[in-house]
Amino acid sequence: MKILAFDTSNQTLAVAVLEDQQTIASFQLNRKMNHSLTLMPAIEHIMKMSGLAPKDLDRIVVAKGPGSYTGIRIAVTTAKTLADTLKIELVGISSLQLLAANTRDARFIVPIMDARRNNVYAGVYQWKNGQLNPIIADNHVSLDILLNQIKEEAVFVGEIEKFVEQIQAVLPTAKIETDDRVNLPSGITLGQLGEQAEPVKNIQEFVPAYLKRVEAEEKWLQTHQPEDGNYVEKI
Repeated sequence: MKILAFDTSNQTLAVAVLEDQQTIASFQLNRKMNHSLTLMPAIEHIMKMSGLAPKDLDRIVVAKGPGSYTGIRIAVTTAKTLADTLKIELVGISSLQLLAANTRDARFIVPIMDARRNNVYAGVYQWKNGQLNPIIADNHVSLDILLNQIKEEAVFVGEIEKFVEQIQAVLPTAKIETDDRVNLPSGITLGQLGEQAEPVKNIQEFVPAYLKRVEAEEKWLQTHQPEDGNYVEKI
């Protein structure tokens, strides 16, 4: 199976092409740039370097969030367009699961993304029989609440630099990863996860996993009821 995988959930742009779990080419850029301008050129470059044409692909794998609203929308829209145009399979993988999969540590793995105001996007995962299983589902949560939910030995990965002291204060035995190879999303890992996952049944109905409403929607809901309709349509 030939797979094109990409992630723009946050600052990092990660793209990879794999064939039967083997990496053909990969690209990673960890610099704050406009993904709407960089994703397609990166895909075109990596496909060219791989010696593949779009028609050779069997599956598109995309990190579906959570993370940056704009980044997720760019990746998911691109993935849906490519899969629909090429008439191939589409798979969405949790952006937090992707971070967790960077380590094979036997302990609980806690991937974190900064959601501001001491809130995080986070989940808890653990490897068992070669499968990465969710222990606590991905959610948007206060870091204080998250830390008090974890009762087992754990390793923290992802956007954790600003939270180190807070984590250590509650969980002094926790392992906190400092290696970028673990803390940054990998297109290769994304492709490997995507080959094992089930494709979506309906490409058009596939949506990002934001886990939290955008600020404009939250403000709109303060004066409206959800049944009033979609706030974007109202605006």
